[in-house]
Amino acid sequence: MATLRGLKINTSMCKRLVRELRLYEEEAAKTAGKEEEGVDPYDEKQQENVLAESRMMIPDSHNRLETALSDLKATLAELKESNEHGAEIGEAESTITEVEAAFSNSHFSEIPEGI
Repeated sequence: MATLRGLKINTSMCKRLVRELRLYEEEAAKTAGKEEEGVDPYDEKQQENVLAESRMMIPDSHNRLETALSDLKATLAELKESNEHGAEIGEAESTITEVEAAFSNSHFSEIPEGI
């Protein structure tokens, strides 16, 4: 049985995962765009490692966010069926809108493959 507390937990998880996904996308885009002349080989290797890690984490973060979103929607639907009321329901609905917007604005497909 879904509770308002569970809804609040799912809402917070979705918000955290959206931030995480955005950070990885920004880091990958920022790192992929840096190709400087005369850079120390060690720094260049570290930059490549950061880019590879960010690229690796984007699909994982995306999948976890999709799972969390479906859990949030299911919990919200169950609470609405039982006629629950509270500020948590409005917050969950706005979070769902935010997550769906993040999916549509995702830069995941725009990240270049090679350095």
